[in-house]
Amino acid sequence: MNDCRYLTYLRGRYRFLSGHLGYLVALVGLLFLVPLPLLFVFPEETPLLGGFLFPGLGLLLLGGLLRACAKVPEDSLLSLAEGSLLVVLAWFAAIFAGAVPFVWAGLDWTGAVFESTSGWTTTGLSVLDVAQTSPLLLFWRSFMQYAGGAGLAILMLSAMTGPTGIGLSAAEGRGEQLVPQVRQSARLVLRLYFGYLLFGVPALYLAGMSWFDAVNHAFCALSTGGFSTRVDSIAYWNSPAVEAVLMLLMGLGTLNFLTAYTLLKGHWRAVLGNGEVRVAALLLPLATAVLFFGGAFRIYPSLPEHLRILLFQVVSALSTTGFQTIVFSGGEDLGYLVLILLMLIGGGANSTAGGIKLHRIYLLLKGLRREALEASCSPREQCEEGIWIGGRRRFLGENEIRKAAEYVGLFLFVWLLGSCALTAFGHSLRDSLFEFASALGTVGLTAGITGPATPAGQLWVQIFGMLFGRLEFFVIFWGLAKLVRDMGAFGPRPVSRKDS
Repeated sequence: MNDCRYLTYLRGRYRFLSGHLGYLVALVGLLFLVPLPLLFVFPEETPLLGGFLFPGLGLLLLGGLLRACAKVPEDSLLSLAEGSLLVVLAWFAAIFAGAVPFVWAGLDWTGAVFESTSGWTTTGLSVLDVAQTSPLLLFWRSFMQYAGGAGLAILMLSAMTGPTGIGLSAAEGRGEQLVPQVRQSARLVLRLYFGYLLFGVPALYLAGMSWFDAVNHAFCALSTGGFSTRVDSIAYWNSPAVEAVLMLLMGLGTLNFLTAYTLLKGHWRAVLGNGEVRVAALLLPLATAVLFFGGAFRIYPSLPEHLRILLFQVVSALSTTGFQTIVFSGGEDLGYLVLILLMLIGGGANSTAGGIKLHRIYLLLKGLRREALEASCSPREQCEEGIWIGGRRRFLGENEIRKAAEYVGLFLFVWLLGSCALTAFGHSLRDSLFEFASALGTVGLTAGITGPATPAGQLWVQIFGMLFGRLEFFVIFWGLAKLVRDMGAFGPRPVSRKDS
């Protein structure tokens, strides 16, 4: 393909991408209008109206213009690189627009971007004083987490018409489909997600929360986000019933949507054989036992209360939710270590959870087992490992293990790099390792070094950690690499001897 034809092709593709980007941007704009009915309940919050209307209507207008000016062929599909670029641009738009309500309320720009990033990426770290924050902004934080947990690509795919291929959903880490048709799969994910909410809100209300608290905490538990309406987070209620409901909701949020769909279809054997379920079933009691017998966080007088609090904190860390019932302080090195490991591992793939993901840990364990078996097998024997994906069992490929190992290595490298950056702001290495594991794993537990007085430089380090952790590194690399490469194609051409 010569240069002119290639540039014509690129222009056509970018007109095509502009149409889909317009769809995503307009969708984000609509989300800004969701909190506004609360003004009828909290009329004193009316001064904050502009903080939602201006970015919401602005994104709707921009999305409409992009959609109107673009050429979107009905039969064209998105590649993974194109889907990655759309996802990166849409997330940047959502994060910066999502900061506007906080700036409107008086927060500085860096803090507002941090809060917005923490919301959309379902992290839960915060620089706000919750006791002084308006109910409208508290609801907006929680709703951002609920929408971010579903994923902008899934929201778009469930609403749009025409084929788009798997490129868009795969770019947000949702490559596994519940059913073969991509759009139908996205709609099934949203139905499951909304069904969880319909159960969670009344359950939390019956457990002792107000309706407002129940809605906010259901949003944040299902999205494995962790924002709370109370300064003391879940410790405010000190209620076994509230904690039991939240643990169930966190479990649903961290469960692979494909596994949940398989469970609803009654394929128990596939669910019980699922590697993510097995690893989680091993980690939860093991981590709780280590914390208990190691004497970590032994600040509760009774044995049942101590076990309950430890179990809740383990579920909160592994699911990457970040609800806290413990105030972390010095002298608990074992507790810090266990929670850091859980935050790094994270929850299920194709779920709302962050971290490395249980599926990758399971693949590495399978790979180690195969290596051990091959060492003891005769040269004529082949050692094949099988894994359950949804309701079917298939053999494990070497390429899957390699990709999992590459991602784990990159994740741990970035974690160590970010932790070193936090130590440069004067924090201890232990606190830095904990805090950046929380940011990169999109967890939200804090050692107390993130708050209203946190330096802007530290906040930007954590912002990048949250964004990279939510979009899983490669999506950002693919999207930005495509953009830079294509911009280079549109740039000035070097003059050759033949041209001169």
